[in-house]
Amino acid sequence: MIHQSALVERGAQLGCNVSVGAYSIIGEDVEIGDNTVIGPHVVISGRTRIGRDNRIFQFNSLGEVPQDKKYDGEPTRLEIGDRNTIREFCTFNLGTAQDVGITRVGNDNWIMAYVHIAHDCQVGNHTVFANNAQLAGHVHIDDWAILGGYTGVHQFCRVGAHTMTAVGTVVLQDIPPFVMAAGNTASPFGINAEGLKRRGFSPEALLALKRAYRTLYKSGLMLDEARAKLNEEVLVHPEIQPLLDFLAASKRGIIR
Repeated sequence: MIHQSALVERGAQLGCNVSVGAYSIIGEDVEIGDNTVIGPHVVISGRTRIGRDNRIFQFNSLGEVPQDKKYDGEPTRLEIGDRNTIREFCTFNLGTAQDVGITRVGNDNWIMAYVHIAHDCQVGNHTVFANNAQLAGHVHIDDWAILGGYTGVHQFCRVGAHTMTAVGTVVLQDIPPFVMAAGNTASPFGINAEGLKRRGFSPEALLALKRAYRTLYKSGLMLDEARAKLNEEVLVHPEIQPLLDFLAASKRGIIR
């Protein structure tokens, strides 16, 4: 159902059973998948593709030009997957030519009010963004990460899978997978054990991850020394391989 006061520009592609609320504006280069619900007073612009079964609440701005002075009208994109919930007053921007040119949000994400996802961010699946979580440009958020309210993530940082940040966390370096972080600036506070239990990690896997955390953060070893020890541990405990892969790929260094 398209409300009579909504404006759907010629060229926009809407799937089956898409609902568009009062006074919403859908731009000419927008694609929206089946069964997605767009609330009132939503503006979806730019080259934006949204998947199916999403719920987008009122007063969102999706696909607007990036807040980057280098942007010069290049044909960049915003891509949003399936089954996401996007609450009120969120802003997701297009990508830039200085990166991959696409801002991506995956599937099954729960995004609360006033969240900002800046240009060229790459957000995985099953994440939770509490109110006012803010991503600067070029940030990567891996699957199952949870950002507490008012978490701010500096540009080019990566937040690993199954992590959790506390309210008001300021992230200036990468957060390795499985780790809880808090503070300004963010510091590590153990493994996200409760979250991992809920996702079916075995007691043996949790024990291996706790040992790996102690090696990385509590042993007194330098990072290269800790990685060398973890390379030995992974032969017996393959559950820690994602941690090693993350450390190898980190460009900003990890929180300490």
